[in-house]
Amino acid sequence: MSYPKIQIRNLYKIFGATPERVLPMVKEQGIGKPELLAKHGHVLGLRDISIDMQAGEISVIMGLSGSGKSTLIRHLNRLIDPTAGEILLDGQDVMKLDNEALRDLRQRSMSMVFQKFALLPHKTVLENAAMALKTRGVDQETREAEARKWLKRVDLGGFEDRYPRQLSGGMQQRVGIARALTANTEIMLLDEAFSALDPLIRTDMQDLLLELQRELHKTIIFITHDLDEALKLADHLVILKDGSVVQQGAPQEIVMNPADPYIEAFVSDINRARVLRAGTIAMPTLPSDIFFAEVAWDDTLEAVIRAAKGQADATIAVRKAGQPLGKIEVGELLAALIPYDGVNAETHT
Repeated sequence: MSYPKIQIRNLYKIFGATPERVLPMVKEQGIGKPELLAKHGHVLGLRDISIDMQAGEISVIMGLSGSGKSTLIRHLNRLIDPTAGEILLDGQDVMKLDNEALRDLRQRSMSMVFQKFALLPHKTVLENAAMALKTRGVDQETREAEARKWLKRVDLGGFEDRYPRQLSGGMQQRVGIARALTANTEIMLLDEAFSALDPLIRTDMQDLLLELQRELHKTIIFITHDLDEALKLADHLVILKDGSVVQQGAPQEIVMNPADPYIEAFVSDINRARVLRAGTIAMPTLPSDIFFAEVAWDDTLEAVIRAAKGQADATIAVRKAGQPLGKIEVGELLAALIPYDGVNAETHT
């Protein structure tokens, strides 16, 4: 039987002295986060979270500060244990792992990249990058060769003997990514990994991650509070608010069909042409169609606009696997670029 790589089922997390006592109040009585804190002195971290994360995809968990996103990612490798619910990895319940199996999970199946880099200041760049393999008992020659390979891959070749204090923030984060890649785990957890970086460096790191993902096809869970970053990176986007999932799905679907006013507010000011993909709005082709130009299925609508070269009546072919599987009439493109207003929902289904 084929499973999603990671399955989260009905996950709850309550922080406090007696979370099991107040859990029924949340599950059965519907008590919310403010009331639970005010009346019972407990903090509701996560409420009834259910998410499937597919192998080889980037799942982005986003939300504002306090939404529960960092709490959620720390459940995956059991840095935090849930109050209730299941976490399944390849169909296996992570909560049933003993200490040895859990340690093996953290060393061999999941690597983590932190916002604050988490590099050891007294270790060189090479030693930091090789750390995961050292904890597994891999010999020095092998682990250093692997670390050098990935340091070079993230443009840090020649910096192996430096120390973290001698590197910029962006370079330190590259060491963190090289360390995760050297570990060669199937799953990479990135918790606000780029949030501490300057905007230009952050963009470079996003591009690097996408480049590596096209090559390696890791299962990546990425935490962010930035919508532009989430839309750029996500194959599957999950938006949290107050510990609950408000909406999840493909980024283009969320932009086109926001589920409630909270999501509408998030997506109202984005540049939709940079987010929406040609395949999202492509219509079936007809035998009589004459194409002015063509774009790829995953190209953005910005690429469609460029391809039209100002021709408002142009028909653009949308190709997938070399075949024209759809078309876009440039004159009708405007409808996809107008933000959803909650009124004309029929045009967005």
